[in-house]
Amino acid sequence: MNAERDLTRLLAGMRPDLDPGRYVFTTVDGPAPAGVAPVVTVAEPEGLTLVVRQEEADAAGLAYDYVAGRITLRVHSALDAVGLTAAVAGELAAAGMSCNVVAGFHHDHLFVEHDRAGEALDVLSALSRRSAGASDSAG
Repeated sequence: MNAERDLTRLLAGMRPDLDPGRYVFTTVDGPAPAGVAPVVTVAEPEGLTLVVRQEEADAAGLAYDYVAGRITLRVHSALDAVGLTAAVAGELAAAGMSCNVVAGFHHDHLFVEHDRAGEALDVLSALSRRSAGASDSAG
């Protein structure tokens, strides 16, 4: 399990992958309702934040106001790697896009506005290609 720490290699090898689903952020006072399988949970004093597929939230009657696309960076980033989140979020911010990042053990997952998810994927792919070129010319 060799997780990558080098920022240039992380960016060059991130292989962003867009999930076809629609995801929403919602909150509940107790556990996730039956039939809801969160991809992310965050325990906060105000309640349990759930990131779930939109159709599950709708079926359970959960309120939300943000619909996101989910992009997974397929590079195995080390949890103590420095700069990946900043580089990715900065690139998307420069294109006028928000980015909610969740780090899993193996990969980082980006939640971006669903209607711009394809554009976000293009921005990240371009960043990866530029980084690969920089890596090639440095090596």
